[in-house]
Amino acid sequence: MLVDEVKIKLSGGKGGDGCVAFNKNKGERGPTGGDGGNGGSVYLEGTSNLTALNKFRFKKEFSAEDGVDGKNKILEGKKGKDLILKVPIGTIAHNLNAAGNRHARFLRDIEIVKNKEKILIVRGGRRGKGNYFFRSSTNTTPKEFEEGKNGEAFDFLLELRLIADVGLIGLPSAGKSSLLNVLTKANVKVAAYPFTTLEPNLGDFYGLIIADIPGLIEGASSGKGLGIRFLRHIKRTRILIHCISSESENLLKDYQAIKNELKKYELKLARKREYIFLTKTDLISEKEIKKKVEELKKINPNVLGVSVYDEGSVEGVRKLLREIKTGL
Repeated sequence: MLVDEVKIKLSGGKGGDGCVAFNKNKGERGPTGGDGGNGGSVYLEGTSNLTALNKFRFKKEFSAEDGVDGKNKILEGKKGKDLILKVPIGTIAHNLNAAGNRHARFLRDIEIVKNKEKILIVRGGRRGKGNYFFRSSTNTTPKEFEEGKNGEAFDFLLELRLIADVGLIGLPSAGKSSLLNVLTKANVKVAAYPFTTLEPNLGDFYGLIIADIPGLIEGASSGKGLGIRFLRHIKRTRILIHCISSESENLLKDYQAIKNELKKYELKLARKREYIFLTKTDLISEKEIKKKVEELKKINPNVLGVSVYDEGSVEGVRKLLREIKTGL
């Protein structure tokens, strides 16, 4: 199961307390209390692993390490270890405690868009000063020290929105997963019944990232089927390929059903650059293929007929994808 939305609490480590200590050697009785160590901070780091949010399903609170208290002989406490949490590329971190907080730089929505990109999201607490820091000509035996400060602590909503160059959309059983498998060796489960694909899948076509967006049906934007979970994943695809099965009894109705859901969810989704694939063409005659392609060209001139069992048609798709990649 792909987890693409979780709520978690992240806390920076507490800073270590400053130390109060004095030199015990005769004639050298000055202060020697060292500073504490800063608390560890929390970072998010991008990974290409789409399932990276799964680790947050049951554990909901994460904290960086506390700083160590200062020591005698002006020795500073060790800094707390930073906590680095890996999240899928395309994750947006929404700070749920942002309203009214003055530390705005860390409270905007944070997006992870690159593999191994690391972003500070919660700061650790500041260390406390030891009594050596407070020495002066008029205060030769200071007993002052500072306690370490608590780290920041915020609740976050982590939301995954896939980043892909091309998104395959269409009604269930339109052949999207089979096409992704043939083009990219993605090894997605396929079967002859709706909703075989229960989560988005990604494939790599020579550096062009293709996403199979599952579960779109009429009414998806209002919660029907699986589509409401996955419509947001279309937002970050540059180009849409609308797959329509040659088995359809009404091609235009199937096309418009998905187009309407995109408009209802977010109007600009329906304005993305788009191609149409008439899929499963091995199930109909050449005459029917030509007729249906011409019918679809009335709504979009960029139409290809394709069957995963016809190497010639698949090569036509590969050629198109190479052209798309060159143009991006």
